[in-house]
Amino acid sequence: MTIPLDPNITPPGTGRFRDAGGLPADRWRAIRGEETLVATHCCFCGVQCGMYLRVHDGKVFGVEPRDHDINRMRLCPKGLNAYQQVNHPDRLTAPLYRQSRADDLRPVSWEQALDVTAEHIQRIQAEYGRDALGMLGGASLFTEKTYLVGKFARVALRTRHVDYNGRLCMVSAAGANKLSFGIDRAANPFADCLLSDCLLIAGSNVGECFPVMTQYLWGARDRGAKLIVVDPRETSIARTADIHVALRPGTDAAFFNAVLHVIVTEGLTDEAFIAEHTTGWDEVRAAAAEHPPDRAAEICGIPVEQVTQVARMFATAGKAMAWHARGIEHHTQGVENCLTVINLCVATGNLGKPGAGYGTITGQGNGQGGREHGQKSDMLPGGRNISDPVHRMQVADIWGIDVEDLPQAGTSMMEMVHQMRRGEIRGLFGMCNNPFVSLPNYTVVKEGYDALEFHAQCDFFLSETAANAHLVLPVTSWAEDDGVMANAEARVVRHRKAQEPLPGVRTDTWVLCELARRLGAGDKFAFADSEQVFEELRIASRGTVNDYYGITYARLDETGGIAWPCPTLDHPGTPRLFEDGRTYHADGKVHLQAVRWHPPADPYDDTYPMTLTTGRTVAHFLSGNQTRRLGGLVEQTPRPWVEVHPSHGFANGDAVTVVTRRGAATFPALVTEAIRPDTVFVPYHWPYPVAANELTIDALDPRSKIPEYKVCACRIEPADAVTAVPAPPMPPGREPYADTQRSRGEPLPPTSSQGRGTSEP
Repeated sequence: MTIPLDPNITPPGTGRFRDAGGLPADRWRAIRGEETLVATHCCFCGVQCGMYLRVHDGKVFGVEPRDHDINRMRLCPKGLNAYQQVNHPDRLTAPLYRQSRADDLRPVSWEQALDVTAEHIQRIQAEYGRDALGMLGGASLFTEKTYLVGKFARVALRTRHVDYNGRLCMVSAAGANKLSFGIDRAANPFADCLLSDCLLIAGSNVGECFPVMTQYLWGARDRGAKLIVVDPRETSIARTADIHVALRPGTDAAFFNAVLHVIVTEGLTDEAFIAEHTTGWDEVRAAAAEHPPDRAAEICGIPVEQVTQVARMFATAGKAMAWHARGIEHHTQGVENCLTVINLCVATGNLGKPGAGYGTITGQGNGQGGREHGQKSDMLPGGRNISDPVHRMQVADIWGIDVEDLPQAGTSMMEMVHQMRRGEIRGLFGMCNNPFVSLPNYTVVKEGYDALEFHAQCDFFLSETAANAHLVLPVTSWAEDDGVMANAEARVVRHRKAQEPLPGVRTDTWVLCELARRLGAGDKFAFADSEQVFEELRIASRGTVNDYYGITYARLDETGGIAWPCPTLDHPGTPRLFEDGRTYHADGKVHLQAVRWHPPADPYDDTYPMTLTTGRTVAHFLSGNQTRRLGGLVEQTPRPWVEVHPSHGFANGDAVTVVTRRGAATFPALVTEAIRPDTVFVPYHWPYPVAANELTIDALDPRSKIPEYKVCACRIEPADAVTAVPAPPMPPGREPYADTQRSRGEPLPPTSSQGRGTSEP
């Protein structure tokens, strides 16, 4: 594509550049042969930074930042290294199969692989019923593919058991958004941060998990905005805050209720906004009254004056915004935690205005789009409710099936694991997920997967989960196919194919369509490419809250992205919600929800007196199946560590064992004053036996079914040696490739400081 340039602001000569393969300006060259630049977006987090993939001789070989208005030429370490996945020596290039786990995986033809898969599916469903087969998708898939996952499960497999790994990410925020607003997305675009007078960041390590979003926070600060950070760790963002609330993990609802209590008692609420635009305020105010600052301070382990300081700073700002992420969502009270932040914004009238509102920061690249169109267990395309008779009839009509044949709601990802252990689910088809690393309580997860009679997994690297499967299907990386994703702002952006799939590799779309044909539903899956799927998705979403009908590939090429809902082809999209004062509930009001704090699921006692919390680090992503294979990222962060406070007497690098009721693992210590003395932190990107999720509890939020990753009772003990990090699984017949990347200086330590006050031996 060619991006038009404004001659009034473009420097002389720049207009002669072509950003997709043409010649640069006079006599200046920095290209490689017939190099082409393909405009696309990063495959990793929900910021979705624009980038160019450099292509020569049909192969991706590099990356350049792109001046997209999301990232303005910025890329984080993951984005800079993402291109290395595409032609990586570890790529899967042939289907792998074994009859039992006692055998080794061996290459087979695609014909045999698909035939075997169809035979096992048909056998299991004939013997145990249709719901004995489950399907798990992923929120890093393009939206077209997430749509196909939901349709394939319900039309080709006709099972109710389909869910996705976004269950581990955004569902608490989604539940709160729908309860309060009748819509599941952030209310404001990132750019609104620049217009705000006060930003509240709750449970989000923005500097490491969403580095390029930091530009919006710094831009706001440059314009004088105040910054409040609520996080048990003093992260890089928290170090710069006007107020950092280092509360005890699992106490967020108590804190935010107490902040609202102060706002009410000091008369700082926007009574006119509340009266005109809300329901449920009396109940919310009564619940807040039960959480005075002194009670919250005791529960949260913070100075009591911080509650009042936060309340006054947020409520007296001319325009205030709140953003949150997994830190307040990964709890058995995850939905309610999010509701308390919404209550705070609404009570102060900060909604639906430039610089004033509410947002949720999406973890996975398509964490937003991945839950909108049907791969979630209780949803149909367009965000429809699978239990609603009208919604069911609409989708059955679009898919050309009898409504009686459309399954009812299934169970969540972690609940499906327990069903595998009990023999209720006998077969599983997985795409774009790695539960052996990402799900809590690893021992239970391994038992569940080992109990399956047949397990097929699609991936482009051999993940720990795929290495345990009966069948592994090699599918495309993000740069080998076309598609769309919706970022954390609900902006739909276009990913473009940069090279043909490697020999032996197929697209996820092709795999699902071929399997559907073998299962007798081929006429419902006659899609030649992603754009054909997208055209059906547009129709399937038309008239819903999550309306994509006005979005096309051509419009995305022209605009660089469109925020849904976008109901018509001449509609500009909806970057900011609620500007007309109405929500998506039938009465147009915000349905405020009363919340009362309750303790986490894992009780403290003399044996387990401390808190383990988990999270991400800047160099790695989710289960690490991609980033643990990229040399620069591995060099930056080669292994997990445990952050401990200096009061425990450890020195940097000491072996420390973290023990919970699920298990124990030993890590090198990173000693820092940037964490509470009663809390330890372990990043979760690595597999057993150094897996943080060997230790975490599989207790679930009763509404969202999200696991409580962020608060587990633990103890710490000195150990003799740290546990070695296992190498990533390799396809059969291949050895780990030679280490050809060497540092010219001293090697980096196994951990690096993530906060201030790092203690030295």
